[in-house]
Amino acid sequence: MDPRHLQRIKTVQNLFAYSFERKKNHLPFIDSRTDSIIKHLKKVDKLISTNAPRYPLKNVSRTDLAILRLSVFDLIIDQKIPEKVIIDEAVMLAKELSGERSYAFVNAVLGKILSNTKTK
Repeated sequence: MDPRHLQRIKTVQNLFAYSFERKKNHLPFIDSRTDSIIKHLKKVDKLISTNAPRYPLKNVSRTDLAILRLSVFDLIIDQKIPEKVIIDEAVMLAKELSGERSYAFVNAVLGKILSNTKTK
């Protein structure tokens, strides 16, 4: 399996664990990317909640939220990976790690965030 994909899985796992603990020192595997995402969490969460108003963050599954947080960070803040790759990877992560229809939700939210940020 691609090492970048494995790294993304570990980041999603860290963000998932962080959603319970809210303490970085309790994460099983902390890396600089996870740390950066946590530092920008207010901005990332605001983008998610603004573009998915029917789904308050507390009602989104923690796995989907972790995938969205990673992807929004990559799309809007980090911007080192092509947008199409970020969205494709998020959909693949949702298919592998989350519920049956989660990939459609993740894809829709990321598409809306991308289109709304490009029009501004």
